[in-house]
Amino acid sequence: MIGIVVNSACAPVIRAATAADAALILSFIRELAEYEKLLDRVSATEENLRQTLFGSKPCAEVLIAEVDGKAQGFALYFQNYSTFLATPGIYLEDLYVRESARGLGIGLKLIASVAQRAVELGCGRFEWAVLDWNEPALKFYRALGAVAQDDWTVQRLYGPALLELAAKAG
Repeated sequence: MIGIVVNSACAPVIRAATAADAALILSFIRELAEYEKLLDRVSATEENLRQTLFGSKPCAEVLIAEVDGKAQGFALYFQNYSTFLATPGIYLEDLYVRESARGLGIGLKLIASVAQRAVELGCGRFEWAVLDWNEPALKFYRALGAVAQDDWTVQRLYGPALLELAAKAG
């Protein structure tokens, strides 16, 4: 168990994001990307987020963590599926807490809330990726009992490579 002491006077409150939070979500995405040294890769816009997260067919769900009414972090996740388990799963795309609010138990409350959602949905697994240099995050996840999947390597197609492969389908 993680040894985090949460001051009840400033305990984080977790809520579901709404379309009105698109600008806030984008600001969190940019802050996270800056921390990960990937800000130049962010092309998301408020409108894209409103459409893909809150439109007629939402692609993901977002939780917002607030302390004393001020947003301090977020978690964005979506369902996937395990053929081996024949059950749904949850993939945590982003977990971020503003630097000034770290140590207040916000990250724990956010990830526990996503885990609770996974249990509610009958998920067989809950997964995420973390940059190999992000030692504070790795330490946090290890303390939760997370196990690194060293035998799997993430593969990704995007941009021209994705378009080129898609063109081979037809």
